[in-house]
Amino acid sequence: MKTEEIKTLSLQQLNARLKELKNELFNLRFSHATRNLANPLAIRNVRKDIARVQTAIREKSNGGNDNGKK
Repeated sequence: MKTEEIKTLSLQQLNARLKELKNELFNLRFSHATRNLANPLAIRNVRKDIARVQTAIREKSNGGNDNGKK
């Protein structure tokens, strides 16, 4: 999932997408543990997508005025 696609989603859609990605990551990890995963790099890609979605959620909830400050 590209960053441009993520930025067009609403906050509710982002939360739903995050839930889907976390479920997908669980399934990939389970498949990897049982040695049935054909592409182990899929785990990395899903983790990066989760990070992108979480970043977009944080930006939208802060109004984009975070500027790296806590």
